[in-house]
Amino acid sequence: MEQLFTVLLWSLLGIAALVAIMLRFVTAPYGRFSRNGWGPLISSTVGWVVMESPAVLTITLMYLFSDRLNNVTVVVCLLIWQTHYMYRTYVFPFKRKGNNRKMPVSVVAMAMFFNVWNGFLNGAWLFFVGPVRDISWLYSIPFIVGTAIFFVGMFINRQSDNILIRLRAPGESGYKIPYGGLFRFVSMPAYFGELVEWCGFAILTWSPAGAAFAVFTAANLIPRAISNHKWYKNTFPEYPAERKAVIPFLL
Repeated sequence: MEQLFTVLLWSLLGIAALVAIMLRFVTAPYGRFSRNGWGPLISSTVGWVVMESPAVLTITLMYLFSDRLNNVTVVVCLLIWQTHYMYRTYVFPFKRKGNNRKMPVSVVAMAMFFNVWNGFLNGAWLFFVGPVRDISWLYSIPFIVGTAIFFVGMFINRQSDNILIRLRAPGESGYKIPYGGLFRFVSMPAYFGELVEWCGFAILTWSPAGAAFAVFTAANLIPRAISNHKWYKNTFPEYPAERKAVIPFLL
């Protein structure tokens, strides 16, 4: 298990570098960037549930097959992971307006592959190869600080999603300029919130798997945030000039 963990960990970091480079030239074909040429299409709601479910299921199965079932610290870390993914997988897709749009099956397949990989890595660290941490870890500085960061990021992420959802009246499908929350500072605060979340998770678990996930999240979301930012500026002449793409005051 340790050797497999190491290979998959470094491979994920290598893929993160490739993804960051690729997304500078090719924008992932979903959402406002949907386009033909990426294979068969399915409902974006169905696709979202299918592609995110492995993040919920993979790490749960690994926990159930581990010998750390009664370790309180492990259970708490698992529950923190699931607070993000249960909502993201089984609640958020059904809250969106205009969720009758389509997305390529190829995008769903790539996301599923990543979520299995990432779920395995984080599950392997928590339940098999990482140190066995007793309940005292829940009072440690890394856990307290990381957990606080994680839930701040989750608040930003969900608040931003809700602002976008409320932008459209029933039956509307177009785009508008969002205001409120961290939209005051950046075009994609939901992405910023997710970056903050997974940096927090890396700290609270104090794990290389969590760190690799945070790096991959940045490699994936920052280029897409920049693309969205450029789209807003090109689409709306009155778009607020002071906004950055994803990180307030910086990027």
